[in-house]
Amino acid sequence: MIQVMSTPELARARDSGALVADILASLRTRVEVGTNLLDIDAWTREAIVEAGAESCYVDYAPSFGRGPFGHYICTSVNDAVLHGLPHDYVVADGDLVSLDLAVSLGGVVADSAISFVVGAVRSPKDTAMIAITERALAAGIGAVRPGARVGDISYAIGSVLRGAGYRVNTEFGGHGVGTTMHQDPHVANDGRPGQGAKLQPGMLLALEPWVMADTSKLVTDADGWTLRSATGARTAHSEHTVAITQFGAEVLTALRA
Repeated sequence: MIQVMSTPELARARDSGALVADILASLRTRVEVGTNLLDIDAWTREAIVEAGAESCYVDYAPSFGRGPFGHYICTSVNDAVLHGLPHDYVVADGDLVSLDLAVSLGGVVADSAISFVVGAVRSPKDTAMIAITERALAAGIGAVRPGARVGDISYAIGSVLRGAGYRVNTEFGGHGVGTTMHQDPHVANDGRPGQGAKLQPGMLLALEPWVMADTSKLVTDADGWTLRSATGARTAHSEHTVAITQFGAEVLTALRA
């Protein structure tokens, strides 16, 4: 089902987006060499509870995971790219960390992800890979307008990723959000323009380009959740939730000035 938000629901979506952006910005400044992934999860829980919001992850148990996720944020490090299950790991100098957060506030969900290197940057390839996912995200957002098709977004994202030499996995990608976290339509990170569902004002989409340095193949970690590159290569992930308006895309999870 593709859900179209009412005007009051869109107002609540903006609040959800602002909260997710604020939490991720705070975590970005707090995560340093020596931070435990379980501390990141605890800080996230505190922020969600303080805001009177609800986690979209704790009780989440989709077919591709092993039972309820049981944590408040996805923490993916180095070769992990998606659904990273927080565990007792201390972030090391040069680690590439991706944080993915979805929260419901006022009954409406927002979803966003950031990637960054902690401490010293060991390879310019890491920062280039992060920058490419951000460029692809911007291209996808630029393709959002009423009457466009989901395939237009996918093509815009994929063109940037492929143009930079990355292989694109289309199994996991963007998706609709609304009163629940994962909804139709699926927004693959590559596709054909003019294909797929037509966009209309009131739809909310979480767009999330992600890449692995030298492969498009994923493997699932022993925890049943964390998805890693099949080759052990480094990874990056960027995501924003956007609302489709009569004028185009309104980015709900952008950091406010």
